[in-house]
Amino acid sequence: MKVLVIGANGQIGKQLVTLIQESDSLKAKAMIRKQEQASYFEELGAETVLVDLEDDTKKIAEAAEDVDAIVFAAGSGPKTGPDKTMLIDLDGAVKSIEAAKQANVKRFVLISSYDTSREAIQEADSSFAPYVAAKHYADDWLRRTDLDYTIVHPGMLTNDEGTGKIEAAEKVEANKVPRDDIAQVLLACLEDPSTIGKEFQVIAGDTRVREAVASLK
Repeated sequence: MKVLVIGANGQIGKQLVTLIQESDSLKAKAMIRKQEQASYFEELGAETVLVDLEDDTKKIAEAAEDVDAIVFAAGSGPKTGPDKTMLIDLDGAVKSIEAAKQANVKRFVLISSYDTSREAIQEADSSFAPYVAAKHYADDWLRRTDLDYTIVHPGMLTNDEGTGKIEAAEKVEANKVPRDDIAQVLLACLEDPSTIGKEFQVIAGDTRVREAVASLK
């Protein structure tokens, strides 16, 4: 299976591409927006494609023409304003979903936020609410498609070393989770067809990633 990783140069994206390249059944195509980012992925033996998420849908679809699955791991980041949140976390995600349909790519895995419910938007502080709202509508857009989707809702992301163990369920108590472990979760979702049509929250825990993902109801 060939996987287009959108947002490959992010922290989770880089780790995911590494895991994919180390797997026996998958290979990665890293979507990056700057040519100077390519060398990292080329050293891993991964293909790269130069596309900016602010480009039109057609360019993203062209990047996806030869792949079997897409992982959307992009994000505007905490240092940008609501404008970039709208253009990347919402419009970028929606364009990627539409590009998947145009390229006839059925499998789509989306990294969302821990809680993207309507209540979470209302309860978020003014600086965080646009991000939650963007994720809310991107999630909803994906749910309304006929794509083979999985939506992953990580807890508070940290740069701690991954443990390879998590807690995952439709609802879990809010807690932290290393980015390394979320990359492992994404890999497990790609390799486990039982995750199609599922959406779940993930925090650090005591169950090995593959076991936790496989046991999702």
